[in-house]
Amino acid sequence: MNCVSVRFYGALNDLLHQDQKYRTFSHAFNGHPSVKDLIESLGVPHTEVDLLLIDGQSVDFLRQLHGGERLTVYPVFKTLDISTISLVRPAPLAEYHFTLDVHLGKLAAYLRMVGFDAHYSNTAYKNQLVSDALTDSRILLTFDSELLMRKEVRYGYLVRSRTPALQLAEVLERFQLGDQLHPFEKCMRCNGDLIAVAKEAVFSSLPKNIGETMDEFHLCPTCGRIYWKGTHFRRMNDFIQQVMEKSQFD
Repeated sequence: MNCVSVRFYGALNDLLHQDQKYRTFSHAFNGHPSVKDLIESLGVPHTEVDLLLIDGQSVDFLRQLHGGERLTVYPVFKTLDISTISLVRPAPLAEYHFTLDVHLGKLAAYLRMVGFDAHYSNTAYKNQLVSDALTDSRILLTFDSELLMRKEVRYGYLVRSRTPALQLAEVLERFQLGDQLHPFEKCMRCNGDLIAVAKEAVFSSLPKNIGETMDEFHLCPTCGRIYWKGTHFRRMNDFIQQVMEKSQFD
């Protein structure tokens, strides 16, 4: 049996056993596992990792361990550019698109509310989620750490909070999306793109009091839902401001 010295930093400690948090510890193993296999055996999906060092040298996930090494594992760096150093960071995405597991329906609606493309189905199986993320270079959001450990998954995040508003703040902070919000351009129900429509085009479908008092409307061509700037619009605006205050953008 071989042994390696391991230290995880930052938010990665959220995923460790109590006796492994915020300290260097020894971990015994058989054979010659890859770094990816070893860190994931400790509960940390590879999608959470931005930099791996063995004895101070940057390595990739396929690097095999033989025993006696000092392994240091870092989470995503938000202010320091390590793109020329890290051998595990995936290529940056030009745009951010998401796919979410069955437990994150409210988060999907919130992401759409602030303008992001967010695929969600309450019947999606794990293989479908992985395929969706892989085919369209989508970021997989999930509570399931084992799902993010699949080698096909390149972009993903393990959501920590069980409160949807805090989940949204988490995602916006994790991917530094504070300057990429475009609220009220996506349908919260189906993820379609909203289009402006004349009042006359939707008047027959409006509640009477809305048709009489409102003049600006948007329509989702996919599901037919109609949006207008009523009291719900003001509440959502306030909600977005509160979420932004909870997020810490560098």
